[in-house]
Amino acid sequence: MPSLLCLVLLQLTRSAPGDDAVPPLLRGDPADPVLSGLVAETLARSPDHARARAEVSAERQRVPQAGALADPTLVLGIQNDGFSAIQIGVEPTSFWQVLLNVPLSWPGKRGYREEAAAARVTVSEAALQRVRLTLLGEVERSYLDLRLVRGQLELQQRLESLWQQAEEIARARYQVGEVPQSDLLRAQLERTRLRLVRLTLEASERTELQGINRLRVHPLDEPLDTPVPLTADRPGPLPPAEALLADAEARSPDLALASRSTAVAEAKVKSAYRERWPDLSFTAAIMPRGALVPMWAASVGVSLPIYWWDKGSRAVDEAEQTRNAELQGTESIRQLLALRTRERHTALAAVLEALEVYRHGLLVQSDATVRSTLFQYRVGKVSFASVLEVMRGLVTDEGGYLSTLADAERLLIALREVSLQPASGSGVASSAGRTIPGVSAPSAARTSSGAGAAAAPASTPGM
Repeated sequence: MPSLLCLVLLQLTRSAPGDDAVPPLLRGDPADPVLSGLVAETLARSPDHARARAEVSAERQRVPQAGALADPTLVLGIQNDGFSAIQIGVEPTSFWQVLLNVPLSWPGKRGYREEAAAARVTVSEAALQRVRLTLLGEVERSYLDLRLVRGQLELQQRLESLWQQAEEIARARYQVGEVPQSDLLRAQLERTRLRLVRLTLEASERTELQGINRLRVHPLDEPLDTPVPLTADRPGPLPPAEALLADAEARSPDLALASRSTAVAEAKVKSAYRERWPDLSFTAAIMPRGALVPMWAASVGVSLPIYWWDKGSRAVDEAEQTRNAELQGTESIRQLLALRTRERHTALAAVLEALEVYRHGLLVQSDATVRSTLFQYRVGKVSFASVLEVMRGLVTDEGGYLSTLADAERLLIALREVSLQPASGSGVASSAGRTIPGVSAPSAARTSSGAGAAAAPASTPGM
């Protein structure tokens, strides 16, 4: 049953109304079953998601309460002549009394109250969607950071292999007297430094794993596979900024929450105007008098809103000002949403272009340079300083590629999350040491909407 519930929740999340209109770049990677399972488990187990669902249910229960009739009042009494004895049936003015009073609101009042309560339900539903998207963003970011640190560990393993080759070459040449002992010692020193870097990355891996397990409410140290490496990600073509903006406005829970809050304020304005009309009450009573003919009474009452200008008119003004504030708030969120979408479009365009440079230029050239330099050092054509230089370049290029891939995924996650938070950091370090403005640095803290930021793993340090 739990797995079936997870699948149902995942289908509801991934197949939201209007999903066909979402740009393909923002639909996520359905080929990674681990991520899909993490998302489903988090939605099924998260206490934050459960609390938001409970709040929606509570708001729905308030709707019939707002439109319900006021409770009638039943009065039981006795009227008697004198104190010496019960005179019911003897004196005509002595009787039992059964009185029922039914208060009635002016027509339309209960309807407007119910309308305002129904509008508040839509507000809580938008808040639930914000919680859902925030949880999805947190899961995707945590999973991305785990894949990033594991990719950095794989890079460390490759570097250790290359430095082992360099050490073997230096030892062989030192033994025959072709190079000084410092070459061998420097190669051993770099391998030792790599061990320290590996310890740091392994600690980061454990931290990221614990963060994911907390989100899905599992034991913190429970292992988790990442079958799809970060280097396998290939972001698709970037849609036009207008398409991303239209998608953001259609899916943004923050914009929906603001516009629905405006609808609540509008319903309160209508209700406040209706409150100027008086309320009614109907009273019926029967007075049994024993052997005498029973008496009865009926009456209609009306409240007198004589203090309307002191209370009611101010309530109307309050409701109108609240509505105006909500309208301005909606417009403010719309503008902020447009700004964040444009920022991410610009940053993502730069990151995707940088990825192309890495794939078709830097990585190929860097790998070829390392292999060529090691061979030339073997035959005595270059010094060990050249080996150090190309190794540093390899660390910068390979580590920069992993970090840039992670930056691209973070931007896509933020677009899917429709986050209003700004991008963190000042730029992504390129192999030349320059930055791409507007994109977070690999070691900067990641941000999420509606939740605290957690630090992303640092890129592999240079040597």
